[in-house]
Amino acid sequence: METNFSFLESKKEYELFAGACIDAECILESSPVMSAVASRKALELGVKWVYSIDSALKPIGYREGLQSLLHNNGFPSLMDYTLWKRLQYIVRNGNQSVHTSKGLSKDDAILSLNILFDFVEWIDYCYGRDYEEREFAENKIPNKTKVAENIEDRYKQVLKDVQKNTDKIVDEKDKEIARLLKANEELQQEMQKKKSQNLKTREYSYNPDMSEWTTRKRYIDADLKANGYVFDQTAKRNCVEEEYPVTGMPNVTGTGYADYVIWGDTGKIIAVIEAKRASESADKGRNQGKLYADCIQNMQGSRPVIFYTNGFETYLWDDVTSAPRVVSGIFPQKDIDAMISRRTIVKPVSTIPINEDITNRLYQLRAVTKCCENYEKGIRKCLLVMATGTGKTRTAASVVDVMTRSQIMGRVLFLADRKELVKQAKNSFSSCLPDMTMCNLLVNKEEKNANMVFSTYPTMLNAIDNMKNSDGSRFFSPGHFSLIVIDEAHRSIFNKYKAIFEYFDACLLGLTATPKNTIHQSTYEFFDMKNNMPTDVYEYNEAVYQNHVLVPYHLIETSTKIADDGLTYEKLDEEEREQYEDEFCEDDGLVDHIPPEKINTYIFNRDTVDIMISDLMNHGIKHKNGNHVGKTIIFAQNKRHAKYIIERFDVLYPQYKGAFCKLVVCDEPYAEKNLEDFKKPDEYPFITVTVDMLETGVDVPEITNLVFAKKVYSRIKFEQMIGRGTRLCENLFGEGRDKKEFYIFDYMRNFQFFGENPKGKEPGVSIAPVSARFIRMVQIIRQLQNANYAQEEYQIIRENLVDHVVGDIQAMSTERVEVRLEARYVEQYKARQQYECLDDMNKEEIINHLAKLVVSGEKDEAAIQFDVSMYGIMLETMTGAKSLGRLKRYVVKNANILLKDSATIPDVKAKIPELTELTQETYWNQKDILKFEKTRKSLRDIMKFIPPAKVDIHYTNFADEKTLWSEGGKVDMGTSDFEDYREKVNEYIAAHRNEPAINKLLYNKPISADDYKELERIFTEELGTVEDYEMNYQDTPFGLLIRKIAKMDRDAAYAAFAAFIAKERPNAEQIHFIEQVVDYVVENGYVNNVLDLMKAPFDRPYKFSVIFTREEQLEFVKIINQIKDNAVIA
Repeated sequence: METNFSFLESKKEYELFAGACIDAECILESSPVMSAVASRKALELGVKWVYSIDSALKPIGYREGLQSLLHNNGFPSLMDYTLWKRLQYIVRNGNQSVHTSKGLSKDDAILSLNILFDFVEWIDYCYGRDYEEREFAENKIPNKTKVAENIEDRYKQVLKDVQKNTDKIVDEKDKEIARLLKANEELQQEMQKKKSQNLKTREYSYNPDMSEWTTRKRYIDADLKANGYVFDQTAKRNCVEEEYPVTGMPNVTGTGYADYVIWGDTGKIIAVIEAKRASESADKGRNQGKLYADCIQNMQGSRPVIFYTNGFETYLWDDVTSAPRVVSGIFPQKDIDAMISRRTIVKPVSTIPINEDITNRLYQLRAVTKCCENYEKGIRKCLLVMATGTGKTRTAASVVDVMTRSQIMGRVLFLADRKELVKQAKNSFSSCLPDMTMCNLLVNKEEKNANMVFSTYPTMLNAIDNMKNSDGSRFFSPGHFSLIVIDEAHRSIFNKYKAIFEYFDACLLGLTATPKNTIHQSTYEFFDMKNNMPTDVYEYNEAVYQNHVLVPYHLIETSTKIADDGLTYEKLDEEEREQYEDEFCEDDGLVDHIPPEKINTYIFNRDTVDIMISDLMNHGIKHKNGNHVGKTIIFAQNKRHAKYIIERFDVLYPQYKGAFCKLVVCDEPYAEKNLEDFKKPDEYPFITVTVDMLETGVDVPEITNLVFAKKVYSRIKFEQMIGRGTRLCENLFGEGRDKKEFYIFDYMRNFQFFGENPKGKEPGVSIAPVSARFIRMVQIIRQLQNANYAQEEYQIIRENLVDHVVGDIQAMSTERVEVRLEARYVEQYKARQQYECLDDMNKEEIINHLAKLVVSGEKDEAAIQFDVSMYGIMLETMTGAKSLGRLKRYVVKNANILLKDSATIPDVKAKIPELTELTQETYWNQKDILKFEKTRKSLRDIMKFIPPAKVDIHYTNFADEKTLWSEGGKVDMGTSDFEDYREKVNEYIAAHRNEPAINKLLYNKPISADDYKELERIFTEELGTVEDYEMNYQDTPFGLLIRKIAKMDRDAAYAAFAAFIAKERPNAEQIHFIEQVVDYVVENGYVNNVLDLMKAPFDRPYKFSVIFTREEQLEFVKIINQIKDNAVIA
């Protein structure tokens, strides 16, 4: 009988792997598990055969494993990527059969056999003597025979040996490879020639139909198994069932078959999964999934969650509670159970009182209410812009408290970008929410199942990949967290860490003092918001000057001559010139001027630092004892500067014995201990010197002085530094003597800079060298498609670049969450044929989705950086740049350094002629990319011999003097986007109280449609635009806004209750309650929700529901609603 692999019996050259292939097919009907083991064995032998035959591959080591052979030494580039990728299915099924107790279906074994057949066909196409095109046919697989039983017994023994990992197996592998290499020595040359001829004369294409079934086997099944699911067609509990029959479908027969259903532990289906082929949009499965869910609901009485997927994109649709949304994968059973459970236990957030022990200020309550209402409406992202020191963390804690008590949300993740901020946040949340279990993932991974987890970004990204359950599934599944709180949301939500937010299906709560808004990194875009329209805003000026919840700063701008001008040899006296010559005389002569930017960076001058310390100690705000300054932070230029400040302080003030002034920088051993001591109000140290570590998240209300001894260009960083001193502190200077202000000593003209440049200059995004190289290679590949580069020598360069790019993509491990999230692009662009003719969209997809994922095994960073430079030069040449500028200077500089400092090294010495040529202008005049590529390949490996850049540090003692002392300056700390429009609104209402519409609102008279149109014109045309209004007041009706700002006339408020009082003749307790409500309406314009009558301030001393009858309550509520309705529209 002819089988799929029987043609191998006549091909002596395939003897090594032919038997295993035939065994895998013969045994399939008898035992799918043993067939999978045999298929893996056949694949391993076939791969080793290719290594032994193909001289393009490096020789293999005796004990190299199959995965190593499949991924290394150029093996993936030999064949079509799709085929190479599918080989992993054979490996996975074989490993599963060997190492786990999970069964393997016949379909799985058939697919493994099919892929093995395709691999063998490829071998025959490349190396075979008489290749003919064949197709795999399932009906050729033989039925169970006596031969199959013998084979099965043999592979059972193999399986036992492998599971024991015996030395016998290893020895046999060693002998097998040795025999193979020896037997194929003579064949190698012949086969290599045949391969070259075959590739030219034979036609071969590998384009398997990625049918729905194949998609399921290749991607969706793997996803389900990775989440701990077991496949079972009969269990009906805690399993996945395929092709589940449903009744009630809108077709002729009324029946259908759901691709997958997930059974819960109650014996009911909790989820239905609709699969589409990989080439189709997952969204095509939406309606089909809903129909299956309808049928299942009718059949069992409860509605399952709907997933629909094409293997790359997965959508979750719990149509009982929310709209469809993209998720990173199928959820494990525990997450689906939690989702279904919430359908019945959720409470309206309006019924959950905000705990005023956590937040009690009006602006905090407003922010909490807005966020909770948004989440309840299905708005999944909120951003709070709150000035430093106004209680962002406590506000977030209140949001968490309300949302978890309402049961809308479950577990919460808090992310920050520094260990100290994670620690501080956990402490703060623990004090606010003592009954919630919490875990700092940085120090205690054992408590990872807590209700709230705190982590840095890299720790969480690593935990997603590496923290596993006992069954091998990921502990942190896509649905593990309901909410992610992002501290300082402008900093780490982009680039590689964005994968965290794409992986978890969680609502987001961003906290920031200053949102950053750039073209590619818009904080607002990330939160799906219009620019400058966060969920809520509470800014510095409002906090300081209106509500007085922060204290203002008193600015002292000061500087010194050396800090301003640097050092100039000609301007020094004779004695100082000698010191200057000793310090700054170099091999090529005396440097005549030291620019100011080097002062406090590389050059530390004693008098300059001493002046700063003396100013602080003499003029800074003193501690309550009057003997020394209060708590102070000095921001230094760098770590050396910080240490030198402490050194000089200890010399100037030896009486403090080194305890008064301490260093707090991130890599200092005792930094955390010094910071904890600094937080103690009356204990040493009173001064901490830092660089960046104390800019954010450090809550020390006792701080009274800040010293800016570093130059700052980032507006965000600048405001955060100021924020260290803004917190209130009662009784700081004794009973009843509160903190009223703090001092800022600015030695670097930072306030002057931000006065002239209000937005500052934000640092650019850094790109890893391997990613930069990848991007430039892709760009060159695209450029080399131009007809100007059609000659063979250019196309050889292009082919090599394609090999490199494809190799980088093939090396991206799907175990990394960020790679899995870009699986569609990884899969697409791993295929070499995609590069035959890249269009601009292809290029941008590769760069935008894959460059950030590149990880190189190459450890020679200098060579990689040289690649980046030379590829950049080639690219600029091809795009017509007139000058090669910075890149050329960098390359020439490195060539000169090698010639000057490293020419005795043999590898460098051999390249002296090329290095010398590189420094000549004639080399660059030709602008020849072939020459540039030759240079890159020739010189990249000697770049590592460039000695580290020498940084000359100088400690000097030149006389310095103050050149500036100015007090009382300010920089506008409000952003005009919010402040200007509000100011105009306030001024207009104050000046136009007698206009008809506004007057009606003040006196509780209903406004008409014409009045409303006039208000609309005023707010959206005269004072600004619709966007201005929405940005500042969201959807607040115009009339209610005027009431909030202008208040209500007291007599008018009393008049609203006059009829009620006359009719009901209230007692003293009721009259007191009415007066409370009148006071509130006068101050706030209206009562927003009648349920507020049950809350503070109305719940003391008498409760509304207690002192009024049911009929009186209804009448009272009518009055409250009428007051509000009068401000909306008649």
